[in-house]
Amino acid sequence: MTPDAQPRHPSDRTRAAYLDGARSAVRLLASPEVARRWRAPSVLGGMSVGDLAGHLARSILQVEWFLDAPVNEHTRVDAVTYYARLLGTTDPDSDLNVGVRRRSAETASEGADAVSSQVEEVLARLETRLLGEPAHRDVEVAHRPGEVMTLDDYLRTRCVELAVHIDDLAHSSDDPTLAPSTTVSLAVDLLVSAARERHGDRAVLLALTRQERDLVHAVRVL
Repeated sequence: MTPDAQPRHPSDRTRAAYLDGARSAVRLLASPEVARRWRAPSVLGGMSVGDLAGHLARSILQVEWFLDAPVNEHTRVDAVTYYARLLGTTDPDSDLNVGVRRRSAETASEGADAVSSQVEEVLARLETRLLGEPAHRDVEVAHRPGEVMTLDDYLRTRCVELAVHIDDLAHSSDDPTLAPSTTVSLAVDLLVSAARERHGDRAVLLALTRQERDLVHAVRVL
């Protein structure tokens, strides 16, 4: 890509990074190895490969669901606060993780072929649709009742999910797929910002430079 072809606005960069990651996820979800191991354990405790695939798929499916849903007047949340306020990320029995496993299993119950077909069809529509959505477009976050985000902030959170869970699913199925650097870069930027909001700059500095004095694991967000 030539310099002139690079996305010029934050919205362009976010949507391009999201679509890059979604394309990689769709290819991985269509892998025969993922289908073959659908009921086998994944690298995430308590989740099968199918459950993990269902979770990854939802980072594509939910974007269309949320775009199609009405938006009510609720509390506005940005992408950094969305992650900084997450509770129970490391506790398998937390409400957060129980909910993630339940929703993932619901999606996975349709089977590997159905999930793969759905995400391919949804991505084809999003490829065009995201180009036409205005910068100020809002979506209501169904799994966080009462919260509204801009579409671009929500896509930033999905870049995190795509980057993390492409890696999880690839390792679970011995597939060489890697999340695109555009998606990973945006995800890292967001997670570091969330760590700074949650713990403060000093704690993040120690986590990055003096691990022996990092008492709160400050750069661990998820």
